[in-house]
Amino acid sequence: MMNIKIQNLIGIPDLVTIGNLICGFLSIVMTLNHDFHLAAVFMIFSLIFDCADGYVARQIGRVDEFGFGKNIDSLSDVVSFGVAPAVFLYSLGHMQAPYIDVLTIIASLFILVCGVLRLTRYNILSDEVEGFVGFPIPGIAIIMASFYMTNLFNIYVAIILAILISILMISDIRYKKMDDMILLGINCFCLLLLILNLPVELFGVNMAAVIVLLTSLEYLIINLIKIYA
Repeated sequence: MMNIKIQNLIGIPDLVTIGNLICGFLSIVMTLNHDFHLAAVFMIFSLIFDCADGYVARQIGRVDEFGFGKNIDSLSDVVSFGVAPAVFLYSLGHMQAPYIDVLTIIASLFILVCGVLRLTRYNILSDEVEGFVGFPIPGIAIIMASFYMTNLFNIYVAIILAILISILMISDIRYKKMDDMILLGINCFCLLLLILNLPVELFGVNMAAVIVLLTSLEYLIINLIKIYA
């Protein structure tokens, strides 16, 4: 049996990944406290850390011999993009429409179970497949968070979205990495506005959140259109 110490495995990118995990946990705590805005903000922070860990790993040329980074990343994603949005959806549903609790629980379980299946498959295929097989799991968190922050949140629409996205996460549909720098720049700016709670509102609707939501949904369905067009 190999005697490998944790300090010999963990690297700087993994510390960034732990930031993702921490923000996911704090999002859950905020949801339990019914501070849904802050819960959404922490999901956004989780996404930022999730994007940053890979960038840091590439910049320092990390060689992850034992797959420690890939595993800690997936485990953190389960919390931040599986448990956090599932609890977020259930808590909002329980407050807004307690009479459909069973349906909300089912949709929340879809997020969690399909998210775990998606991450497990990704760990198996990540070295063999370019891009993503199935919708990337961070998408469910950013869609739920931005939908809530638009001020247009509707629990029935959220349940439908949750089930649809969960199914697409475990589908065989290929998703390319987002590489439109202009669109990414616009989304980063909108996310910054949301984090700083600087709403750009039109008729009471947070337009920064709308932009993030619409671009995320466009990424979700664009490959479906290509397949069935």
